[in-house]
Amino acid sequence: MRLRLIVRGRVQGVWFRGWTVDQAEALGLDGWVRNRRDGDVEILVSGPDAAVGELIARCREGPPAAGVERVEVEETDETVPPGFAQRPTA
Repeated sequence: MRLRLIVRGRVQGVWFRGWTVDQAEALGLDGWVRNRRDGDVEILVSGPDAAVGELIARCREGPPAAGVERVEVEETDETVPPGFAQRPTA
């Protein structure tokens, strides 16, 4: 399963990217996370359905300081690099 997630709400300046890397690595997922200039966080993720679903569930809560309003999910055919990395703001 390969998905792009857009996480909206109070998700920048609250350690969301670093937290996402930790969560994705613990679940054995590939992809990346980055801040967007519009204030959202974008995630590209690939892995087994159950693990990707678990990451989505965790992102709906986020780290303690976050205030997630919603997580938008869309399928993608974009190539996902191995491992899970934090990327610069786009």
